[in-house]
Amino acid sequence: MKKRSVSIHGHPTSVALEPEFWAEIDRAATERNSSVSRLIRTLDDERLETRPDQGLASYIRVWVLNRARADTPDQSC
Repeated sequence: MKKRSVSIHGHPTSVALEPEFWAEIDRAATERNSSVSRLIRTLDDERLETRPDQGLASYIRVWVLNRARADTPDQSC
């Protein structure tokens, strides 16, 4: 696990994720011409609207998984 500190609407917090998830977050932020902090803030806002009982790190992992699935072509017959 790797912890990173981010500011979400002026409140400092830390998020602990595996390095592989951070690599994907970094890539997504770069693709969006955004900072990692801004992307995390956006994801946190989405989480609070759709899944307020889910933790931020868990929400981020599911977001990364869904993003990877969307990028992978369907291999079914």
